[in-house]
Amino acid sequence: MKRRQFIKVVAGMAVASPLDLYAQPLPKIARIGFLGSASASGSAKAVEALRSGLRDLGYVEGKNIAIEFRWAEGRYDRLADLVAELVRLDVDVIVTHGTPGTAAAKQVTSTTPIVMAISGDAVATGLVRSLARPEANVTGSTFFIPQLNAKRLELVKEICPHVAGVAALSNPSNPVSRPIIPAMQSAAARLNLKFDVAEVQGPGEFDLAFASIAARRVDAVVVTEDGEFAAGFGAIAALAAANKLPSIGAQEYAKVGGLIGYGVDLLGLYRRAAYFVDKILKGSRPADLPIEQPTRFELVINLTTAKTIGFEIAPTMLTRADETIE
Repeated sequence: MKRRQFIKVVAGMAVASPLDLYAQPLPKIARIGFLGSASASGSAKAVEALRSGLRDLGYVEGKNIAIEFRWAEGRYDRLADLVAELVRLDVDVIVTHGTPGTAAAKQVTSTTPIVMAISGDAVATGLVRSLARPEANVTGSTFFIPQLNAKRLELVKEICPHVAGVAALSNPSNPVSRPIIPAMQSAAARLNLKFDVAEVQGPGEFDLAFASIAARRVDAVVVTEDGEFAAGFGAIAALAAANKLPSIGAQEYAKVGGLIGYGVDLLGLYRRAAYFVDKILKGSRPADLPIEQPTRFELVINLTTAKTIGFEIAPTMLTRADETIE
């Protein structure tokens, strides 16, 4: 290239480069709405699991995604207003926790995609008509909570043969409780167990609930699914131990002090929610993403708690446990 031509080329680059840089579109930052039924502190592990799943797929907050959080603090009547706020922010997808949040999101918007991180039996509670072909704007993960809690009753009877009466902690404001209680009543009748329900709507009622349970001379407690219960697992486990009551709940419940945990890996479901978010951000419709169900259920036994309440676990049950905590 001749010297004069070379100078023209370099000069052209010098002029064109700044203009070309300004002409480049800035990378789009996807906006994810997170609707929490409980509190930020109580859901910290779940949120971190979601963030971990998103990072594994290449999403970094402040770089290519932003997460807008809204917390109901256990007041389910606030959920619809919080969803409306997220819709006004024009988020690309809303991630929900539990049946109440998903139901509220579905009621408020039929266009913004909704990913259920977890939900209790989405068909039985009326969230969708089909798991294989979820209608409209809802997808994510669900599991059969009524059958799961019935199984927990069976495990309580196996692990604690002396148990004659069981109480279930249940939140009447949570629609998932409607199919849970009848399933547990049927299982209790089959197992010849006296069954009772202790209705609790939040942490402020935990003490009263256990005082009521103690007055009814109940032998064990089953902690059913609810966002407020999950956020307060530690407090519930402490109350059960203080009353010398064997108790069972989700896996995470045993890990923070409950005697027995049986269920799915809830944090794993939050990580899996990132898969659905990724698919939607890349153009998939929720209706084309089948709702998934976990297939693995694990049994966790807390031996430290067993010693605290003066209860001995049979060696045969310990061999069945997927995890023991000492």
